[in-house]
Amino acid sequence: MAAAATCGTSAGNKGCTAAAAAAAGGKNNVTSFQRKGPRASVPDSGCARLVSIAGTRPSVRNGQLLVSTGLPALDQLLGGGLAVGTVLLIEEDKYNIYSSLLFKYFLAEGVINGHTLLVASAKEDPADILQELPAPLLDDNCKKDFDEDVGNHKTPESNIKMKIAWRYQLLPKMEPGPVSSRFGHYYDLSKRMPQELIETSKWHGFFFPEKLSPTLNIEPCSLTHGYIKLLQFIQNVIYEEGFDGSNPQVKKQKNILRIGIQNLGSPLWGDDICCTENCDNSHSLTKFLYVLRGLLRTSLSACIITMPTHLIQNKAIIARVTNLSDTVVGLESFIGSERETNPLYKDYHGLIHIRQIPRLNNLIYDVSDVKDLAFKLKRKLFTIEVPRN
Repeated sequence: MAAAATCGTSAGNKGCTAAAAAAAGGKNNVTSFQRKGPRASVPDSGCARLVSIAGTRPSVRNGQLLVSTGLPALDQLLGGGLAVGTVLLIEEDKYNIYSSLLFKYFLAEGVINGHTLLVASAKEDPADILQELPAPLLDDNCKKDFDEDVGNHKTPESNIKMKIAWRYQLLPKMEPGPVSSRFGHYYDLSKRMPQELIETSKWHGFFFPEKLSPTLNIEPCSLTHGYIKLLQFIQNVIYEEGFDGSNPQVKKQKNILRIGIQNLGSPLWGDDICCTENCDNSHSLTKFLYVLRGLLRTSLSACIITMPTHLIQNKAIIARVTNLSDTVVGLESFIGSERETNPLYKDYHGLIHIRQIPRLNNLIYDVSDVKDLAFKLKRKLFTIEVPRN
């Protein structure tokens, strides 16, 4: 202390203060570039709280909190996963076979990570949907089951070294197998998720036929009865259970709400956009998406929506729906098309189109560099690959 006082009163010695500080730092074995533990945790307390949520990770591009879609290959195509507070729109394939698989992958990932689920449907009872979730491939059984399924679809070594377009060489490689990570899992489509996992999960179901009210009068150009009820249901779950980001209850919640809405825009929801080009409620769907996205932006939630866009008569509505969605992925099945018998696509069941990827905190959307992708449904796995020519 005496040395420090002497240095402080000496105006001529310019390096005295720095030398004394270095000497003090040496005793505590702490350099001037290190911050003590208690001080370091204060400014980043909010970020640490978000990152600590199971089944999430920050984006390496912008730090946005991400959740997995339940399909690691799709996570890679979307920039690492689905951003919390955003909407993923799945354009259903013609017979709604493969889009329902992506829907179930998303919900199954939530069950494995302990996230709260909100399942909405006008076609199937949410309880029945949960009973059809695929079983996770975990730990020891993961590598074994994956290798068994891939082994039945091996390609000759000569085909691997085939000539491909130069642009394919720059594409990100799809993960060939499962990885031991808390973010993203693989699932066995030939098995159902164990009942004990479903029973221990927390979920909310919205089955529209049970919410019908025949005495309700709806004004023209307003939201349909189904959309009003669904928005109210989602809002109540977000606010009452503390998923609202601006609500103090969120400090105690530390969890993610996964929202899954099936067949939105179909006549089952009371919407007529799939029946006629000049419908009475042409703005009902877009109003619903506008309000929904506002709820998601201020909450720890992520939403996946499947929509039969191939049935929507008015293409202007499709454009507005795309603009109101953050991420848009389209599925094109080969069933009933000429490509089903095309030898170039004999190893695949359809194409997957990345229509739109969000560029968060910006006014414009990002465009994916990956255009030509195909998917195939194996005995246990749904895989996404670059088609071989």
